[in-house]
Amino acid sequence: MSPKSPASPKKHHPAPTRRLTTAQALVAFLARQYTERDGRRQRLISATWGIFGHGNVAGIGQALVEAGHGGNGTAHRMPYLQGRNEQAMVHAAVGYARQSGRLSAQAVTTSIGPGATNLVTGAALATINRLPVLLLPGDTFATRPADPVLQQLEVPYAGDVSVNDCLRPVSRYFDRITRPEALIPAALQAMRILADPAETGAVTLALPQDVQAEAYDWPEEFFAERDWHIRRPAPDTYELETAVRAIRSARRPLIVAGGGVRHGAAEETLAAFTAATRIPVASTQAGKGALRHDHPADVGGIGHTGTATANELARTADLVIGVGTRFSDFTTASGTLFSNPAVRFLHLNITAFDAHKLAALPLVADARAGLEALTAALAGRGYRVDPAYETEYTGAKEAWEERVEASFATPDPTARPTQTQVLGLLDDLVTEEDILINAAGSLPGDLHKLWRTRSRDQYHVEYGYSCMGYEIPAAIGVLLATGTGQRTRPVWALVGDGTYLMNPTEIVTAVQENLPLKLLILQNHGYASIGGLSEAVGAERFGTAYRHRDADGGFTGPPLPVDLAANAASLGLRVLRATTVDDLRKALSEARDAEGPTCVYVETETPDTVSGPPPAQAWWDVPVAETASRPAAVKAREEYDRQVAARRRHL
Repeated sequence: MSPKSPASPKKHHPAPTRRLTTAQALVAFLARQYTERDGRRQRLISATWGIFGHGNVAGIGQALVEAGHGGNGTAHRMPYLQGRNEQAMVHAAVGYARQSGRLSAQAVTTSIGPGATNLVTGAALATINRLPVLLLPGDTFATRPADPVLQQLEVPYAGDVSVNDCLRPVSRYFDRITRPEALIPAALQAMRILADPAETGAVTLALPQDVQAEAYDWPEEFFAERDWHIRRPAPDTYELETAVRAIRSARRPLIVAGGGVRHGAAEETLAAFTAATRIPVASTQAGKGALRHDHPADVGGIGHTGTATANELARTADLVIGVGTRFSDFTTASGTLFSNPAVRFLHLNITAFDAHKLAALPLVADARAGLEALTAALAGRGYRVDPAYETEYTGAKEAWEERVEASFATPDPTARPTQTQVLGLLDDLVTEEDILINAAGSLPGDLHKLWRTRSRDQYHVEYGYSCMGYEIPAAIGVLLATGTGQRTRPVWALVGDGTYLMNPTEIVTAVQENLPLKLLILQNHGYASIGGLSEAVGAERFGTAYRHRDADGGFTGPPLPVDLAANAASLGLRVLRATTVDDLRKALSEARDAEGPTCVYVETETPDTVSGPPPAQAWWDVPVAETASRPAAVKAREEYDRQVAARRRHL
C-alpha cells in the first residue's frame, strides 16, 4: 500500500476591501446604521446637515456628493440638508431626534475654525437634553505640513490642541481621527453612544482635513448593515420590591413625569399605572404631555413655572415618584418645594446617575419597563390612594382651569392681545395634530402653567438649556421628522422678538425646502422674561428693553424702529400682520391652513390683572446683591433671604 501524500495547504484568501477616502468611508458607514426598538427599524443617521468651508468641502463634502448621487442605491444614500448657521443646524438635528423618539438622528458637518466652535451651544443643548446628534467638524492637518494653517488655534504648551477641543465637555463621546484606520473603532463607539438611551447626547468625531481626503483599503465588513438595539432595561428585583413597599406606605404620593416618559414611549403605561393607583401626575417642561391635559390624574406643570395645583401637592407629598426626570432647580424650586418633613423620593430612571438624586430610592430601568413592573407588582396588593386625596386634587385642578380660562379670555376683540391671550387663541384653534415649539423667554412659563396639551408630542419646549434661537431650526427638524408618507402636521415655532433676533437664519432653509413652518412672532420690544426677573431681583429692568437711549444714557426712549415682519418677509416667508384679537384669530387660522412657510406677526400688550398669566407658584433661586445702595435691590435682598431660608437638602 502506497503511503498517503501529504495534505495540500489551504489557500489564504484575503478579506475583501474597498478603497475609499476616510470621508467616503464614514458616509458609507453611516448610511448603513439602523436602530431597532419594539420591532421597529429605522435609519440611525437619516441625513447630514452641512455648511462647507476649506476644512470639509473636499472631504465630507465630496463624499456627500457621491453618497447622494452615486450607485449605492436609494437605501444607502445620504441626504444632504443645507444650513445657514452651524448652531442652528444642530438645533434642527436635535428637534428631529426628539420628534423621532431618539430612534433616529442626524449628522452635522462644518469646516474648521468658527464653523466648528459654532457647534458648541447646540452640542450642550443636545447633551443636557439627552438627545442624539452626530457632529463632524473639520480639524487642522494631522500631518502638519504647515503650522499654523488658516483658522488654527496655536497653543504654546500643547501641539495637539485645536478649537474642536471646546466640544469635549459638551459631548458624550469625542474622538479625533488622526489616521484613516482609527475611524473604525471610533465610528462604532459613536454609534453605540448615539443609540444608548442611558448615554446619548452629542457625539463628536473631529476630522482633520488631510485625513478626510486620505485613501485607505477598508474591510467590506465595515459597510455591512448594522442594527443597534435600543434597550429597555427592566428593574432590579430588590429595587422593585423596595419601590413597591415605599408606594404602599405612602398616603400623599405624587408622580413627577419627565422627558424620559416621552423618550421611552411610556405614556400609555403611565396612564395605566395612574388608573390603577389614582396617584396624581405633575410634569416637568420635558414631561408635559405625558398625560393629556384632560386626564383626571394630570395636575399640570410643577416647579417655578408650574401650576398651583401641582405645587401644593408637592409641598405636602410624602412620596415623590420621579419618572424619567433629572430634577433641575426649576422642578424643585431650588430645593424649597418638597417641604413635607417626612417626604421621601423614588426615582425611576434609565440612568443610575439621575435615579440617585435627592437621596432617592433608585429604580434604574426604562420608563415603560419600570412602570409596567410597578403596575404588575402592585396589582392584587390593594393599593390605591385615599378617595379624599383624589377628590382634593381633582377639585384643585378644576379651580386652576378657571384661572386658565381667565388668562385666555378676550373680552375686547378690537384690543391688542396680551401674550396669554395669544396662547388662548391658539389653544382654541389647534387639535392633537399640532406641535408647539418654544425654548426661552417668558413663553415657557406661560405655556407650562396654561397650555392644554392634547397629544404626547404636542408640547415641545426645550428647557434643559433654554436656548434662545432654538425654535425656528428645531421646527424644521420636527417637520422633517413628521412629513414623510403623510400630510405634514402643523408645526408652530413660537418666538419673542429677542429670540427672533438671535437666530432667524434658518427661515431661508424652510423656504428652500418649502416646509410649512408656522412662525408666530410676538413683539414686545425687549427681553420680557429677564425684564421681569431683573425687576424682582432689584436690577430695575436695566438693559432689557429694546429702546433708544435717553438723555441720561439709559434705555427708556422710544421703541427701536425694528420691523421683524418685514425682516421675515425679506427671508422669503409669507407674513400675516395682526393688530387686534380679531385680526390674530383670522391670521392664525389662515397660517394653520397654509401649505408653505408662513409667519404671523403680532405686537402684544402688557398684561393686565384680568388676562395676565398667574404669577409664579414656587420660588427660583437667583442670588441678589448682598450689599446695595438702591432701594429696589435692598428690598429684593430682604425677600431673597426670606425665601432661601426655606431651602433644604434632601439627604
